[in-house]
Amino acid sequence: MTLRPVFRDLSAALTAAFFALPVSADIPAQALAAQILILGEQHDNPAHHAQQAIWVAATAPKALVFEMLTPAQAARGNVANRSDQRALDTALGWSQSNWPSFDMYFPIFAAAPEARLYGALVPREALGTALESPLAFHPLAAPFGMDRAPDQAEQAQREALQARAHCDKLPAEMLPVMVDMQRLRDMTLADTAMRALRETGGPVALITGNGHARPDWGVPALIARAAPDLRVFALGQSESGDDLAGGFAMTLDATAPERGDPCEAFDN
Repeated sequence: MTLRPVFRDLSAALTAAFFALPVSADIPAQALAAQILILGEQHDNPAHHAQQAIWVAATAPKALVFEMLTPAQAARGNVANRSDQRALDTALGWSQSNWPSFDMYFPIFAAAPEARLYGALVPREALGTALESPLAFHPLAAPFGMDRAPDQAEQAQREALQARAHCDKLPAEMLPVMVDMQRLRDMTLADTAMRALRETGGPVALITGNGHARPDWGVPALIARAAPDLRVFALGQSESGDDLAGGFAMTLDATAPERGDPCEAFDN
């Protein structure tokens, strides 16, 4: 049985209801005053997206930056009928991607219908091209401190996370490459959020996974290196009481959805 009708019903209900909520009551003053608000998520958790929609509605960003969109997709979204879920989905090509259902994400777009959309997705083929040279030589590296050798403790933690995320099936020599891919995505997200702030005046809301949103080494840390005076707030979203690493300014918890065993794909 497909879950899409369930998510569609949830999407419609959220879109209709969250504007009536006292959304600022539980949102810290630091978040309301942030120039860049980073809203983390577990990609397939509908409760996380419901919270993101609430926070976007409360903070009224001038720009929405999505990890899930390329710049070209965002440009098409900016001229689409943003009030029509099907039309926006078609313009973005979302349902043809590998991201979870647009039914979960549409309320975030609807929460800031006038915000300019920005895409920060680095497609896998572009990642491969970019990493043909060391990450330190990338044009974005210097402003974000990536032109220096990585902290070895952080590198070891990142490689361990990548190993677990891939069910310990990756060869050891692939782990540094996977970490560089993650770091390049971090840089691209940070650069896009800062550009959105310059071009719109802000505030900016960034929708991204918890791994990119973590303040200790993700997007917030890179922005702090490049522009330490910017006001940044990072929200993390955990599941079923699990600890969420990274030192988030605030963490919200939600029940984890039913999932199959992701490691089965590596065994087939």
